[in-house]
Amino acid sequence: MEKTIEQIKKEALKELEAASDSESIKALSVRYLGRKGAVTQYLRNISNLPKESRPEAGKKANQTKRAIDELFKNALKRLEAPSYETDNRIDVSLPGRVTRRGSLHPITQITQQICDIYIRMGFDVAEGPEVETDYYNFEALNIPKNHPARDMQDTFYISDNIVLRTHTSPVQPRIMEKQKPPVRIIAPGKVYRCDSDLTHTPMFHQIEGLLVDENVSFGDLKGVLTTFVHQIFDPETSLRFRPSFFPFTEPSAEVDIRCVICKGNGCRVCSHTGWLEVIGAGMVHPAVFENVGYDTTCYTGFAFGMGVERIAMLKYGIDDIRKYFENDLRFLRQF
Repeated sequence: MEKTIEQIKKEALKELEAASDSESIKALSVRYLGRKGAVTQYLRNISNLPKESRPEAGKKANQTKRAIDELFKNALKRLEAPSYETDNRIDVSLPGRVTRRGSLHPITQITQQICDIYIRMGFDVAEGPEVETDYYNFEALNIPKNHPARDMQDTFYISDNIVLRTHTSPVQPRIMEKQKPPVRIIAPGKVYRCDSDLTHTPMFHQIEGLLVDENVSFGDLKGVLTTFVHQIFDPETSLRFRPSFFPFTEPSAEVDIRCVICKGNGCRVCSHTGWLEVIGAGMVHPAVFENVGYDTTCYTGFAFGMGVERIAMLKYGIDDIRKYFENDLRFLRQF
């Protein structure tokens, strides 16, 4: 054996230090570790050594082979790994990418604005279940079975006695059963009806209001709703009350505002009437008070309800209710 394993390792390291590219290192690996390489030949020639020297020489040769192989592999990794100087995919002179901040959905924003207005007027926020019993959704609100008003609701039935609530009005009898007058609440939340077009979706948001106390009049209702309209839109917004029908209020009224698009001159949005319907309201029907155990000779009250999507459409000039639910960031980032 002309060379010792130490000499072979020393020569391999010397040539490795001089190698400047991956091809040179691969060639060195073949020269020293390939089938005809120096280390391989040394291992084959161990059989020519005296018998007592073979185990130690073989052990040392295998250790050296593994060490040289590891050095070659590490050198290749260093050469092939990308660096800031050589990697063209990174340009450190470019400005950083700013992470966009999220914002509240326009429906959430309007809901909070409406709640804030009524909270300042002394109302509390109340909530109820979205999956409701037929009793609270209809019968407790003076809408018994086979009542024609049920046909107006387009109800999703879970079973004969369980529905997806069609309005947030069921919160009112639930609260009145637990609380004696005075009661001042608003009830925001999701509601469900079988309806879908440019101005309706199967799921939408409502805010109902209820005030019960002694000597509450329709004049109080007009004052509260006028204050709300002037704060959510602007103090110059005109409004009017038209007679209407709701089973749970008597008398009942629709509240219209002067069209915010054409300022009352008439346009497609207001069907050329100059007015837009925004709120349904009225004095609480005595039958509703009787269902919750209120004394109708002592207490009166009013209730009102509005669709949050409709308020937002009028406030922001949105022409299609489906835009709220399409998750288009170009639309949502405007708010």
